[in-house]
Amino acid sequence: MAQTTLISFFKYSGVKNKWEALARMGRPPILEKKISGLSFFKPLGTGSGNGFSIKPDFSTFGFLAVFNSEEIAKEFLESESVKQYSNSSTSFSHVLMHTIKSHGEWSKQNPFEASTNFDKTKPIAVITRATIKLKLAYQFWKNVPSVSKSMDNYKDLIFSKGIGEFPLLMQATFSLWASSEAMMNYAYQNPKHSEMVKKTKELKWYSEELFARFQIFHQVGDLVPNIM
Repeated sequence: MAQTTLISFFKYSGVKNKWEALARMGRPPILEKKISGLSFFKPLGTGSGNGFSIKPDFSTFGFLAVFNSEEIAKEFLESESVKQYSNSSTSFSHVLMHTIKSHGEWSKQNPFEASTNFDKTKPIAVITRATIKLKLAYQFWKNVPSVSKSMDNYKDLIFSKGIGEFPLLMQATFSLWASSEAMMNYAYQNPKHSEMVKKTKELKWYSEELFARFQIFHQVGDLVPNIM
C-alpha cells in the first residue's frame, strides 16, 4: 500500500453557498464519521494571492487528507462527505499525490511518508506550510507581498494557491511546477524569495514549518490544471 495525499479545492458563488463553505471549515463533515484509512485531515481556506496571502478568497475552500492507500483515497472521492462539498460548488478539483520527500511538522507531526521515487522528468507538487509566531506576525506579513508578486508570470509555475487553517497565523501554499529544477531555480535564484528564506533563518518567524514534495498520479476537475 502506498500512502496517498489528497488535496481538493471547491469554488462557490452566491452568499449562501460561500457561507455554508465557511461553516464547514469549523465543522467538517468528513470528521463527523470514522473514515477507514484516513490518517490526517485539515480543512482549508484560501488566499487571493499566489502564495501566503493576508487577503482571503471567500469563494474558494478545500481540504487536505492523507490516506493509507490509493484505493482508499479513490473510494473516498465517491463518498457522501465529499459530495457535501461538491454539490453546491460551481467547479472543483481533486488531486491525488504520492510523497517524494517531506521534512518539518504540521500540528506537531509529519503526516507525509515517502511513498514514491523521485522522477525528475515529471512535474512536481509542493506544499510549504508554517505557523507564524504571533509576536512576529506583523514583521512577517510586511515582507510577504513582494515575494508573492515575484511568482506572477513565472513561466514554469503551473499553479499556485495560498491555503490555510487559520487566517494570518497558520498559512501554507500548494504549488505545481513544470519540474523540480524549475522549483529550485525559483527558490534559490529569485532574489525576493531567497531574501525571504534568509530572513526566515535569521528572525525565526515560525514556531512550526513543513516542506513537502509530491508527484501527482490522478486528477479530477478543472480548478487545478491537469498535468496527467
